[in-house]
Amino acid sequence: MIFIKAVIDRFEDEFAVCEKQDRKIINILRKRIPQNAKEGTVLNFNDDGSITINFEETIKRKREIEEIMKDLFT
Repeated sequence: MIFIKAVIDRFEDEFAVCEKQDRKIINILRKRIPQNAKEGTVLNFNDDGSITINFEETIKRKREIEEIMKDLFT
């Protein structure tokens, strides 16, 4: 079961700086997140302590951002 969702905002040293759904910022040790995660990746913080990538939500957000950018620059 998913406990929290957060988006990776950036990486700073050994931390992934993530924004939770309530807009609060949390720092997660980079070694705790999946290796293929990058800026913009949506993470699921599961109640069993694991952190996984939410691929569906990540793709959805990327498409939404692309549409906004397209509207702004055309």
